[in-house]
Amino acid sequence: MTTRIPTKAEILQWISDNPTQTSKRDIARAFGVKGAARIDLKRLLRELADEGHLEKRSRSTRDPDKLPPVAVLEVTGADSDGDLFARPREWQGKGPAPRVLLVEKTGDPALKKGDRILARLQEVTDEDHAYIGRLIRKIGTNPQRLLGIYRKRAEGGRIVPIDKGSDREWIVAPGDENGARDGELVEARQSGPRGRLGLPKARVIERLGDPSQPRAISLIAIHQHNIPDAFPDDVIAEADALEPARLDGREDLRALPLVTIDPADARDHDDAVFAEADSDKNNPGGHIVWVAIADVAHYVRPGTALDREARRRGNSTYFPDRVVPMLPDRLSGDLCSLHEGVD
Repeated sequence: MTTRIPTKAEILQWISDNPTQTSKRDIARAFGVKGAARIDLKRLLRELADEGHLEKRSRSTRDPDKLPPVAVLEVTGADSDGDLFARPREWQGKGPAPRVLLVEKTGDPALKKGDRILARLQEVTDEDHAYIGRLIRKIGTNPQRLLGIYRKRAEGGRIVPIDKGSDREWIVAPGDENGARDGELVEARQSGPRGRLGLPKARVIERLGDPSQPRAISLIAIHQHNIPDAFPDDVIAEADALEPARLDGREDLRALPLVTIDPADARDHDDAVFAEADSDKNNPGGHIVWVAIADVAHYVRPGTALDREARRRGNSTYFPDRVVPMLPDRLSGDLCSLHEGVD
């Protein structure tokens, strides 16, 4: 039976309806394209890219006139109705960059014109904006985190830090307790500026429950053994300012079908492999193996804040339920991670 190849219009409609499933494998599976028919599908995708309908990104395709699900934005300010808007920091599509309406939730930091943020995007159909953006974090900020026991009070709550060097409790205002119960181990984040007078304020970001449970023990071990799990402000600022490396002076190997061997929830894909039979007659039965390793040295330069912090940590520290990285997430989980379909 002959496999039917989808039309260009059908492919574009699929990509529009399924923006997170745009690899060649996803498209082939969706239309039931198998065997040698995949060659024809690959040709169609290449033609769509050459015609400007699609942006080619390694082994996946993405509409260049649409934003990815997560993007770095710059706040442009509020309109006359008080709604806050932003625009993408990078835009490769035709026409002006799309307008993004920022939807704020309780506990989000105040944003002003010029702030850079990492946001989760949802495409919408509207007269004055094309996307809704929800804040993930404000870039360049590094609020203090703490681990402690939550104690309920009539006026709200308090967190008693487990760090031996901490001599002050933290106030948790009503509504910031995130459902924490008295006696639970919690992870919290500083809320608002830390002044010289009075107790500092915090917002509970995760409930860890019984302090004797395994997931709680990992965090307690981190704090008790002084394993640095928070990065200094200058290190975060330096990491957030980095831009993706260009291909200038590099050999383009994106056509190689590299694979990584990592758990499904891993973020730091720092190496990948590919093997193929060697066609050289002088090497019968031999293979050529490619090993792709993240170019960390391109970003972490000697003498920088990132370099000093990496030397201080020495390595990433792994626990059964979490990892304390040697480098900030901007590097370990983004720029220096070999994500599928990302240049």
